Amino acid sequence: MKDTGYVLGVDSGGSGVRFALARVGDTDRAGGADRAGDADRAGPLTAPVVSGTPVRTGPGGIEAGHLMEQLAPAARELLARVGGDGFAAVCVGAAGMATLGDELRARLPGLLVREWGVRRVALAADAVTAYAGALGLRAGAVVAAGTGLIGVGTDLVRWRRADGWGYLLGDCGGGAWIGRAGLEAAMRAFDGRDGGSAALLARLEKAFGPAAGVPGQLYPRSDRAAVLASFAPEVARCAAEDPVAAGILREAARHIAGTTAAVCPAEGGEVALTGGLLKLGDVLLEPLRTEISVQVPRARLVPAAGDPLDGALLIAAQLAHDEPSFPYDPRMLDVYGHQTR
Repeated sequence: MKDTGYVLGVDSGGSGVRFALARVGDTDRAGGADRAGDADRAGPLTAPVVSGTPVRTGPGGIEAGHLMEQLAPAARELLARVGGDGFAAVCVGAAGMATLGDELRARLPGLLVREWGVRRVALAADAVTAYAGALGLRAGAVVAAGTGLIGVGTDLVRWRRADGWGYLLGDCGGGAWIGRAGLEAAMRAFDGRDGGSAALLARLEKAFGPAAGVPGQLYPRSDRAAVLASFAPEVARCAAEDPVAAGILREAARHIAGTTAAVCPAEGGEVALTGGLLKLGDVLLEPLRTEISVQVPRARLVPAAGDPLDGALLIAAQLAHDEPSFPYDPRMLDVYGHQTR
């Protein structure tokens, strides 16, 4: 089967939403390659439309109506750029889909049918679209590390997920985890307790002011995870000369590798690391490569080929071509309107 229309990809995250489209007829996936970045990838046809407003979460979870308020004008703008009038398929990847996606699953497919007559819709956790963007359709694992941290893997039969439980219960090794550990070491130095770091205390005071005032600044805020993560680069900057900071990053690497081991298929496969935490550089990446080689020797570390928006387009192109490859899972990847569902 070969569609001649367009597919829409949506990447909804904590900092906003991105929308892009691809021309389905330009991508013949039948018998094609199965690696993102090869001939089977439906890359963006035009520059994405970006909204800086995150989709609201209400009592029922992610609000379908608020997403549509942003999706509808973005989609019309994208179609106007190419002279199109509809979509063969849509894939929405959203942060929190696994635990907060009930309203989205219940309402969004119907809203898309009424707006454009879309008959094939995929709703995915953002970790799944990150996986598709990074590795394409191969078995393997992807760890997305930013403020938080989550790992997903698949053998193309079922999905595995590890962590992603938020900064209070998990996200071990992520940006908020590193930042919190660095701030704790700074406060230990302030108190004169063992395990403190004078270097990190100096960084804390430069960033936040007097140490004794930091709890009053931090605890009342609703964006505590982001504030904690903002200190992770300071930990990285100290790591070359401060053994406490270096130890925090080594421990973060052990946690990230452990998450990788939990989701990697038993037979191994490719592993990609994605997310803003990688910008910390070699002070994190060198111990992380070592830990992955020890904890997941069956895995082969590869660079990510693309991002979650690329992954959403790839999954949408699968639906348009009637060639699903990823396993369905009600909380990881659910598909509506597909003949085999």
